Amino acid sequence: MASQLKGSDRQESNISISPVVETTSTLGPVRQTYAGNADFPPMAKAYQSVSRVVRELGLLQRAPRFYSFVAAGIALALGGAITGFILLGDSWFQLLIAGALGIIFTQIAFLAHEAAHRQILTSGPANFRLARILAGSIGMSYSWWDSKHTKHHGNPNMVGRDPDIEVDTISFLEEDAAKSRGIIRLITRKQGWLFFPLLTLEGLNLHYLSIKYLVTEKNVKGRWIELGIIALRFALLLTPIFLLLPLGMAFAFIGVQLAVFGVYMGASFAPNHKGMPIIEPGARLDFFTKQVRTSRNISGGWWATWLMGGLNYQVEHHLFPSMPRLHLSKARGIVRDYCASNDVPYTETSLIRSYGIVIEYLNRVGLAAGDPFDCPAVTQFQRV
Repeated sequence: MASQLKGSDRQESNISISPVVETTSTLGPVRQTYAGNADFPPMAKAYQSVSRVVRELGLLQRAPRFYSFVAAGIALALGGAITGFILLGDSWFQLLIAGALGIIFTQIAFLAHEAAHRQILTSGPANFRLARILAGSIGMSYSWWDSKHTKHHGNPNMVGRDPDIEVDTISFLEEDAAKSRGIIRLITRKQGWLFFPLLTLEGLNLHYLSIKYLVTEKNVKGRWIELGIIALRFALLLTPIFLLLPLGMAFAFIGVQLAVFGVYMGASFAPNHKGMPIIEPGARLDFFTKQVRTSRNISGGWWATWLMGGLNYQVEHHLFPSMPRLHLSKARGIVRDYCASNDVPYTETSLIRSYGIVIEYLNRVGLAAGDPFDCPAVTQFQRV
């Protein structure tokens, strides 16, 4: 591999890659920081250099056997949950089945995410059809998700261009926190500590936003197909629950399933960018810098990959969105070595530590929602 990766954005010289290179590991800023053109050295040819090695090693090739195995595992788990539901009958142990369904639906969401990025099937249209079916089967709109996720990938953590840092109960920017009012202001002040409890409502929120988008947005491709799949999904899910379980237990079942789904989804996506540098509006950064500097990997290897559906390799996923989950770990070594050779911070930390960073970051941002009569200079000194 040493002979394959050539070229530096600081100088035109070969880069010698040793078999084992210590990761350039930074935990990323915990307080909100704004970065622009002058803050990061340009890495104009970095992506071409890394991409060439990735392609030569075949890491962008599809992995149909792997995804067949994943799909079979999810189908087996879903079949087991349905069987358990039927056998348990009128029992509060049904809440365990509800929790299991929350986990299974999140694993299906990971597959929908990968299909939308054209990682699973050979053609784009086939992947998009699969993503629409998988998303609908868990009560989400593929069109809604794709409209925002595409913008996120193009401009991660960029103010005004990344919808993932727009305020939605939680404020990810100090200026949004300062604008909060009423009960939202009270939540924002302690939003770091409230983040995971609030995720119990995220599953319901995802369903609501999906249906709202399909009903109100104009010119939605596949609108009626998605609405049909979502309606069928809820009918198949809710009918047996309310027919076979007492009313109180049925509502508890739905509540647990939604809570587990929301927490699992949020806990998988939150560590990826929260607490990393915020890119100021209008900044013009090269692709490599923009993607690497704003993304955080989660250590742990294969178990983290299964737990997070490959989102633990967020740096590599942002550099190569169409790369199958199976190949991300190999790409990690290439990207990490290149970053080490070119003094580019490569951020990777443990899952637990990443949650600590997210909580502390959100609490720092939430300080801007303090007493509205505080001195305006306080907010300025909160920034690094």
